[in-house]
Amino acid sequence: MTDQTITRPRPATIIDVAREAGVAVGTVSRYINGLPIRVGNRERIAQVIEELGYRRNSAAASMKTNTTHIVGMMVPAVGEFHAALLDQLTRRMRQTGRAVVCYCHDTDPTSFMDGLEFFASHRVDAVVIDGYAELGHRLVPYIDEGMLVVLYDNDMPGLLADGVFVANRQASKRLVDHVLELGHERVATIHGNLRDSVGRDRLEGYRDALKAHGVAEIPELLVDGNWNEQGGYTGMGDLMALPNPPTAVFGANYNMSIGALRWLREHDMSIPEDISLVSFDDVPAFSVHRPGITAVGQPVEKIAESIVSILAERLKEQGPLGKRRVRIDADITLRGSTRRLRR
Repeated sequence: MTDQTITRPRPATIIDVAREAGVAVGTVSRYINGLPIRVGNRERIAQVIEELGYRRNSAAASMKTNTTHIVGMMVPAVGEFHAALLDQLTRRMRQTGRAVVCYCHDTDPTSFMDGLEFFASHRVDAVVIDGYAELGHRLVPYIDEGMLVVLYDNDMPGLLADGVFVANRQASKRLVDHVLELGHERVATIHGNLRDSVGRDRLEGYRDALKAHGVAEIPELLVDGNWNEQGGYTGMGDLMALPNPPTAVFGANYNMSIGALRWLREHDMSIPEDISLVSFDDVPAFSVHRPGITAVGQPVEKIAESIVSILAERLKEQGPLGKRRVRIDADITLRGSTRRLRR
């Protein structure tokens, strides 16, 4: 057996392009940066670049322009909502000449800080973050050093960062209004972690609806599902074990609502005959479920569009940093998971 040495081919440089095209290095540089040059030179340079497989040295270019054309995105998990937003954000950023790099931190503080350090060391143009209230203070030094941050989903008040959020409180109120207007009074909610602003907002929307309809809040009808399917499963079991169980339930995200549906199915309870159910987050599973689940749809495309718009403005250094807050309305899709309650 003989040893074989594999030599990697040297990538073409701007000097190689200039030599093969018969022009000055400065002329190639002007072409690469979109500056005007003679038509004949432009065509020749383009041909040589294709023949040599030349790639621009983005790292070197970033040192001159102070941009890397990369945007970081930090998510707690690549679930339905975050994955959909990543998809839309990537598509829109691509149109601006930027790529999106995603980092999943699993809400672990150490992982969260590792992600921030990774993006800071790679000098990304900006970081889009699902707010994590407990770590807001750790973001401050990075922002002070120039990191451009845009928050989504959860707000972190007091942080010098822009934000794009859904009007969670208003949408939740309208959804619970719908149930109350059908005659339900014992309406429960399986809410998310109240550490998160989105959890608090959706719970307040539930409370706003009760107050608007003159229905008293009953503490035992509020259960914490901690945003996950198991929490929704357990929460529904706890609610249905009450001496006087609810006639309707508002699940504050799709994970918890899926867990609640699983509990109901395992216990042979029918929707909406035995209980009405509505949910925040409209996912494909809700449209094919029988009956379909009435839900608030996250306006993912509008969220992504607003984030890109804010970043375009900030990267041009226009306007006061971190002063912009965008709140986007969410639509409700009515399906067959609720029924009118005869008193």
